[in-house]
Amino acid sequence: MNGFDLIIFDCDGVLVDSEIIAAEVESALLTDAGYPIGVEEMGERFAGMTWHNILLAVEREAAIPLSATLLDKSEKLLDLRLSQEVKAIDGVKAMLSRIRKPYCICSNSSTHRLEMMLSKVGLKEVFGPYIYSAKDLGPDRVKPKPDIFLHGAKQFGANPARTLVIEDSVHGIAGARAAGMRVVGFTGASHTYPSHADRLTEAGAETVISRMSELPEVIAALAEWQEAI
Repeated sequence: MNGFDLIIFDCDGVLVDSEIIAAEVESALLTDAGYPIGVEEMGERFAGMTWHNILLAVEREAAIPLSATLLDKSEKLLDLRLSQEVKAIDGVKAMLSRIRKPYCICSNSSTHRLEMMLSKVGLKEVFGPYIYSAKDLGPDRVKPKPDIFLHGAKQFGANPARTLVIEDSVHGIAGARAAGMRVVGFTGASHTYPSHADRLTEAGAETVISRMSELPEVIAALAEWQEAI
């Protein structure tokens, strides 16, 4: 895989199957607040966004004033459920054992939540200190902005053009592409929906996979192309 300096993984919906839990919690809170929305629509429209930015988007669209208490309420409910229910995406550990290039995590989730989820599913030690939260950079620097991806690449001295990102959301892909990176889309988590792969491709993913077992071969193939160009 000489064609890449670094592989960057999103966390939610890529390494851990957490997006479906978030969609369930957040759709219930929005529905109770006067904005009826189902779990699938929640995942389709808002996967990859912070809860704060979701609330801002809903307020703009529906002109419904949403209580600031929803921020804390969601965080507490979601942390509780994730601590009890979150699981690793099928095949993640085996896939990571087959990748020899440096890799890291770049996520919109908080450092606290990342550490909690990754510890629960046995992945924290696999990534060690190379786990980066966009929220640590500042509230205005989360995906779809490219900042967290560029930050991750900087830690390794990696060229963004020689960095490959694995993402499950349109917003994440937009951020990676804005950072000048190549992207593989992933649709193997529980929050996937019928048009998921098409939307990831339209957002800029070069290819889309639904099983983590496919990723090492895809990385190798894309790396060959990277060397050829």
